[in-house]
Amino acid sequence: MKSFYITTAIDYANGSPHLGHAYEKVLTDVVARFRRLKGEDVRFLTGLDEHGQKVQQSARQRGIEPIELCDEAAEKFQGLCKRLEISNDDFIRTTEERHKKVVRALLQDLYDRGEIYQAEYKGYYSSRAEQFLQEKDKVDGAWPEIYGEVTEITESNYFFKLSKYQDWLVDHLKNNEDFIFPRFRAKQVLEFLKEPINDLCISRPKERLEWGIPLPFDEQYVTYVWFDALVNYISAVGYGTPDFEKYWPVDYHVIGKDILLPPHAVYWPIMLKACGIELPKGLLVHGWWMTGGQKMSKSTGKVINPLDLMDEFGADAFRYFVTREMNVGQDSEFSDELFMSRYNSDLANDLGNLLNRVLTMTPRYCGETFPARTIEEAPEKELEAVWAETEEQVVTLYEEFQFHKALELTFNFIRSINRYAEQRSPWKLAKSDDEKDKQIVATSLSLMAEALRRAVGLIEPVMPETTKRVYSLLGYKTDAVWRERLKASDALTGCKVGERVILFPKPQREK
Repeated sequence: MKSFYITTAIDYANGSPHLGHAYEKVLTDVVARFRRLKGEDVRFLTGLDEHGQKVQQSARQRGIEPIELCDEAAEKFQGLCKRLEISNDDFIRTTEERHKKVVRALLQDLYDRGEIYQAEYKGYYSSRAEQFLQEKDKVDGAWPEIYGEVTEITESNYFFKLSKYQDWLVDHLKNNEDFIFPRFRAKQVLEFLKEPINDLCISRPKERLEWGIPLPFDEQYVTYVWFDALVNYISAVGYGTPDFEKYWPVDYHVIGKDILLPPHAVYWPIMLKACGIELPKGLLVHGWWMTGGQKMSKSTGKVINPLDLMDEFGADAFRYFVTREMNVGQDSEFSDELFMSRYNSDLANDLGNLLNRVLTMTPRYCGETFPARTIEEAPEKELEAVWAETEEQVVTLYEEFQFHKALELTFNFIRSINRYAEQRSPWKLAKSDDEKDKQIVATSLSLMAEALRRAVGLIEPVMPETTKRVYSLLGYKTDAVWRERLKASDALTGCKVGERVILFPKPQREK
């Protein structure tokens, strides 16, 4: 049986983790956790792209070996994954032997079949983007800032017959509308492919770049970044071994919109096609984080260190904000004010206060364990109806990558529980000696707890530690599968009520 295989773009070793890296990991992790909760055998890969000119230059400037710089970067990015509770099964580094072996095997095969040839190249080269450019890449007669310094060079190199497959790729995109999500991104790729594409330079002479994988058919050259980095998604799951078919093809490859064209939407599919390897089932393309209408990046000076936010608020609060705020595929705004608004209103006030009410009032009015429900009147039926509708819609929205809407609905339901609490007002009825009032108090607190349990079950892919913690505070232990947990309506009766806690404390600056 094939596993569900999901990958992120691998990060470049010549940099530090920022909000964009963190978001992509969280987005992919939410998909992976959701699929696991559905009972699927998930394989989740992320990693580090460690070769290239910028790594070599940075290492030389610091007087260290390139691998030392890569080791430092790997520690940072693996640390980010750990702090964010990312559930990746593997972290590949392109300096690993398992990867280099596959890259060299594929290159030799393509060369033997005449798909790679040697030619002299004269043209423009961007060291920042590590790619050759054409006149058409200019904007208003000038090179865009993204390319940095552009120089004209002449050198002999090896080329892959990319242009040979252009018509095939156009047909593939037209015949597979779900290949790129969201679909409007596919239209951008087709627009790009209206112009003839050049063959891809896949080498760099060692005299200019030593830090790379040597070409198997000419040791005087190393492999250019794309024919190295893009191979990691197959080398990590055992290409050339029996295990490969268990995982390949990848179900979703998650990337930012800035590297869709040309690397992941043109180079990668054509490379796989030429190698006789099945294509990914889908590319999931997310947008950028903006601040004040501008993209966050080192070049603009607008960057957010996710570790700073996690130090203050914890991983789950960060995961919640980026998932709730970003409509997958679109750009989204990030600001300290927006983050604090979500944290205070959704997490501290709605979810945190609901838990506080349950943990405070239940032992006060009903004892140490959750009571059974004996009343089923209009308020109870109404809350149960809201839950049934919410659960079905949220699961469907998770399937469709509409995580922001799924969280919106879930927190609407949490607000419904709080409204139910106000409607029943058990703190008032607890003063009554009437037997029915006592039953309503017990029923309302039991139902509030059950509804809370089910609500945090829905947010488990996004906030796994919060779900685990609330379950523990509600005394809830189960081996039931996810959907059964969500549908169970009387799972807490007799469970021991935990100590009162503040789930999402207001930060000092707000006090």
